[in-house]
Amino acid sequence: MDSANEVVRLCGEGMRAEAAGRGTDALTLFRQAWERAGDDYEACVAAHYLARHQPSPEQTLHWNRVCLERADRVGDERVRAFYPSLHAAMGRAHQDLGNTGAAGDHFARAAHCLDVLPPGPYADWVRFAVAEGLAATRGPARRPGERELTALVRGWCARGELRALALVLPARLGDTGTQEDRTRLTTALQMLHATRRLPDDEQQLLGRTIAALAEESAGAVREA
Repeated sequence: MDSANEVVRLCGEGMRAEAAGRGTDALTLFRQAWERAGDDYEACVAAHYLARHQPSPEQTLHWNRVCLERADRVGDERVRAFYPSLHAAMGRAHQDLGNTGAAGDHFARAAHCLDVLPPGPYADWVRFAVAEGLAATRGPARRPGERELTALVRGWCARGELRALALVLPARLGDTGTQEDRTRLTTALQMLHATRRLPDDEQQLLGRTIAALAEESAGAVREA
């Protein structure tokens, strides 16, 4: 975004006020940004930040919907990278209102366009939020290897096994359920298994987890 743009500048100041704990000042700045928006692009940006400071889930949903509608009106490259976050925000807003079906639809749409984001911490954070939302709206069904992997991660956290966590958690937290994401997770686990740095019991449990994921992948290929 263009930092010289007045609306963008006001939203940036609002975010700094928010980070400093000055929520009222942040809301004032975001309202000023909305009032000074001169086109759909600027209105989209301002609405996104206004949605962060609403007193009710209904108002949060309203401003997220306004943001998405304005992005659709813009319809060019300036807003292309906004969509994963916009749909994730809509998903969270619907989730807070108990609209599980609508929430799941928006999380799925967010997952579909994650690839427009350049690699980096922001893309990772959005992916994690989308994966979490999809898991919450799909229901309690466990995927193959999930129980074993959960046990492994808990053990690594308990004893501060940072290298194992650093390798596996990004793939696990970012797993949106696609075959590509499952392959990414399997690859991370296989890399860890190959290092042979874990205790024997964990090494064996990790092997069973990899086998379960491989069987799931093979089943998906057969069904395709």
